[in-house]
Amino acid sequence: MKKLLLITTAAVLGVGGAATAAVADPGPTAPIAKDASKVTWGSCPTDGYAAYYKAAGAECGQLEVPLDYARPNGKKISIAVSRVKHTDTKDYRGVLTFNPGGPGGGGLVYGPYFKLLLNKRGYAALAAKYDLVGFDPRGVEYSQPALHCNSDFQKPVRPDYNPGSRKEEAAWLAKSKKYAQDCTEKFGWMLPHMRTTDAARDVEQIRRTFGPDQKLNYWGFSYGTYLGATYETLFPGKTGKFVLDGNVNPDRVFYDTQLDQDRAFERNFKLFNGWIAKWDSKYHLGTTAKAVEDNYYKARAAAAKAPIGGTIGPDELDDIVQQAPYYTSEYVPVADALSAWIVGKDPQGLLDRQGDTSDDNGFAVYNAVQGADAHWPTHWNKWHNDAVKLVKQGNRFNTWPNVWFNAPIFYWPFNGGPKLRINARKTATPTLLIQSTLDAATPYDGVLVQHRELNSRLLVEVGGKTHANSLGNLCLFTKAVSYLDAASVPAGSHGVDDTCDANPATNDPDPTAVSAKSLTAVPGMPELALPKIR
Repeated sequence: MKKLLLITTAAVLGVGGAATAAVADPGPTAPIAKDASKVTWGSCPTDGYAAYYKAAGAECGQLEVPLDYARPNGKKISIAVSRVKHTDTKDYRGVLTFNPGGPGGGGLVYGPYFKLLLNKRGYAALAAKYDLVGFDPRGVEYSQPALHCNSDFQKPVRPDYNPGSRKEEAAWLAKSKKYAQDCTEKFGWMLPHMRTTDAARDVEQIRRTFGPDQKLNYWGFSYGTYLGATYETLFPGKTGKFVLDGNVNPDRVFYDTQLDQDRAFERNFKLFNGWIAKWDSKYHLGTTAKAVEDNYYKARAAAAKAPIGGTIGPDELDDIVQQAPYYTSEYVPVADALSAWIVGKDPQGLLDRQGDTSDDNGFAVYNAVQGADAHWPTHWNKWHNDAVKLVKQGNRFNTWPNVWFNAPIFYWPFNGGPKLRINARKTATPTLLIQSTLDAATPYDGVLVQHRELNSRLLVEVGGKTHANSLGNLCLFTKAVSYLDAASVPAGSHGVDDTCDANPATNDPDPTAVSAKSLTAVPGMPELALPKIR
C-alpha cells in the first residue's frame, strides 16, 4: 500500500469546469402543463425482468413531460412508466409509486415487483387497492433520452483510487474531466434540467395521469427519500402516504453527504472485518478485525501490482468488498470470495462478483442530478484536503473512492444549486420515516433532520447495518404495510416513535448454516437489488 502524500496547494488550486451559470429552478409555484399528458399503455420491456411484468399483469408506456418546467410548452422529454391496475373498486386508495434510489436507479419494474411481493407475503388485498406504478426518472434507462456519457469510464483496470503521488491524483483528475466533457458534449442541453425538483415535477405529472384529484402515495429508498421529501415540499396538498427508508440528510446534500458516508463506511467495514474474524475457522483471514483488515490491504496492494484474474485491480476489489458494508446479505458471498482468493488463490468468486462496467447510465445520472441540485466546492484543494484529513483520521476504506465517484462534478459545465430547502411540516398525512441505526450509505443523523422538516413518524431498526432495509426486515415491512393500509396514523413525537430490532440471523449471519432464500426474492423471478447511493 503506497503512503498517501500531501500534494502541495499550488498543484491543486483552481476552479473546475463551472464556466456557465446553472439554469435557475423555477420554484415551488412553477407552472405545470394545464392538461397532464396521457400515457398510451402497451407492452413492457422484454429484459431480465420481463417475468415480473408478465406475472403482475403490468402495462408500460411513455409520459411526455417538459424538459424545463419554467417553459412547460417548450421542448419535451419522456418518462418510462409502468402500472399494475387496482382491482378493488370499492376501497380504491389511488396511486402508489416507488423510487429505488441512486440517483440513477431505474424503477420501472418496481410497481410489478411490489404487486408480487405483497401477494407473496399475504397482502394481496392491499395490493388490489392501489394502482402500483413504477417509473424510470428522467435520463434513466427506458426514459427518453437516457444519459450515456462514456461507457469506458469504469472499464478495468482503473488507476488506484488512493493516490500515492501527484501523478496518480492527476490521472484521476484527467479521467474525471474527460467524463464531464463527454457528458457536456452529448447532453449539455439536458444537464441543467436534471435537478431533483425536475424529477419531483415529473412525479406530479405521473400522479395527474391517474386523475387530478388523486393523492400521491409513495415508497422511496435511499436517494428516493430526498426525491420524496422534495415532492412533499413542492406539492404538500397532493401528498398521501409516504414511506421514506434510508434517509438522505437534506441539510448536507451532496458534497457533505459523501464526507459523512466516508466515516460511516469505515465503521461498517470494520464491523464486517470483525464478523469475518469471528468465523476465522471458515475464512482463515485473521482472528481479529485488525488482522482481517491488514490481510485485505495486503491483497489490495498485490492487486495493484498484478490484477486479480487480469481485471480486478485495487479499485475493482474495493468496489466488490464495499457491498458488505452496504448490506449484511453480502457478508457471506463477499467473505467467501475474499477467502477463496487470499487463502486459496482462486479468483473465480471475485470475478463472478465484478459485474458489467460498460453501462454508465446510472453513473451519468448520479453525477447529473447531484451536480445540478446543489453547489459543490470549486477549488480542488478543498476536495483534496478534506480527503487527506479523513484518511489521517482513520477513514481509509471509502474516502478516496468517494472522491473519484463524484469528481466529474468538479468539471461540470455549471455549478448547481441552490439546493431546495426541504420543509413539509403541514402535509395532511404524516410520512413514515424508516432508518437503520448503522446504515452506512445514509447515516442515522440524516433521518433526524428529515423528521424535523416533515410531518412524520419515525420507525427505527435498532442495530441494523443494512442500507434501506424495510423490505428485508419483516418487522419494518409489516409496520410499513400497516401504515399504508390503516385509515389513520397514530399521533407521533419529535423523537423515535417505534422500533424494530435487527434480525440476528440476517444482520450477523452464520456462514456455516444452510443459505436461506432472500426475504426480498419472489419465487421464480430474478432478484431485484436496490440501487446504491454512494
